[in-house]
Amino acid sequence: MNTVLTLVARRDATILDPGTLTALRDAARAGPPAILSPGEAADLPCPAPPPPEALAAILGARPIDVFCLPATGRRKRLLTADMDSTIITAEVIDELAAEAGIGAEIAAITARSMEGKIDFGEALRARVARLRGTRLAALDRVAARLCCTEGARELIATMRANGAVTALVSGGFTYFTTRIAECLGFTAHFANHLQDDGETLTGTVAEPVLDRDAKARILRELAAAHAIPLADTMAIGDGANDLAMLKTAGLGIAFRAKPAVAAAAEARITHGTLRVALFAQGYRRDEFRE
Repeated sequence: MNTVLTLVARRDATILDPGTLTALRDAARAGPPAILSPGEAADLPCPAPPPPEALAAILGARPIDVFCLPATGRRKRLLTADMDSTIITAEVIDELAAEAGIGAEIAAITARSMEGKIDFGEALRARVARLRGTRLAALDRVAARLCCTEGARELIATMRANGAVTALVSGGFTYFTTRIAECLGFTAHFANHLQDDGETLTGTVAEPVLDRDAKARILRELAAAHAIPLADTMAIGDGANDLAMLKTAGLGIAFRAKPAVAAAAEARITHGTLRVALFAQGYRRDEFRE
């Protein structure tokens, strides 16, 4: 069998029942299922990717994420992950803007940038300029209320326990990636540097801006530095700024992404948490690390 069909149900809304697995097995001409997590996740080895319409007919609108990937080389040795709205639940620059009283204005620019409707670097500089004069204490308040996305700890801990290099690669700011990377145990982190005068933000960001091309470049450089083939890498992100990185990786996963980003990515997590990225690599639930 050259292909593995992986299905992951959103645990609070549905289950992968035996009837569903039998119907999927028949549609995909698959072998016996390997249960990764009872009622939640399973692998079905199959000779080729089944027709999408056949899967849709069986699954309907149930919140089940589906991956159809090569059977070999599933467990990746390098992970590069976006931070905002991926590893954490918030967009940091929107949180900073809320502290400055211009939240709605900045959030609108952020949304357009994530959808790829405006250049990322241009959008970042424009938003940071509007933050000029924001006191540095606001950064501490934002950092204190950031929440990690469900499954982030399991994803990073499990991959690291199995020898993978993990890097946080963000179009956000080092002030925050430093803290998140340390909290979750990332091997390394990369982001933009907000400039300040010791008391307030100056409204500028150090050049060059870490943009979509830089994210892809960092993935390639990390792979080369650790002698890891690109086929053995995985990237995960949600915005247009992540697309080059997702397409460069051996496995690129769009996480709860904008429609245009999800459509362009090889794989996507629409319903579940970040732990779905472990099931996509063939990890069983009892192999997860917390």
